[in-house]
Amino acid sequence: MQNKKKYSLGTLCVSFCLAFVLNGCSDDKPKQQVNKAHNPWDHSHDAVVTDIQKHVFEHEFAEQCVDREVSKSINKENDRKRFAKPCMCIATFMMKDLTAVEAEKFLKENKSTQSLRIRFENAAYHCLQDKQQPESPQVFKSR
Repeated sequence: MQNKKKYSLGTLCVSFCLAFVLNGCSDDKPKQQVNKAHNPWDHSHDAVVTDIQKHVFEHEFAEQCVDREVSKSINKENDRKRFAKPCMCIATFMMKDLTAVEAEKFLKENKSTQSLRIRFENAAYHCLQDKQQPESPQVFKSR
């Protein structure tokens, strides 16, 4: 009987301690309303990128893209012409959301940030899917 009282008293003490600790950890402040229109990728608070910086970025990025694609090519002149349009499309697409930090790192430090890499993949998908897909064959003239 003595052991049951010890276990009961010990359990009661642990329960009270947990109740006080958990109650002490709670926050009486009301939680802030989350703005549903908040976009975590919106960098509008950053410094403004001038049109000249965007233009320079666009052309340097397109040139770098063409050089990268042509580097292992056999017929470099024909491939340069072929890759010029898609690379310019990718650079223009990336330029739309360019931040000042990304422009500075790319233009002055010759570094590509992770956000630029992600944006490049998105732009490449967008620009390369822009081509009209061949029509599928129609059997019996009905769909």
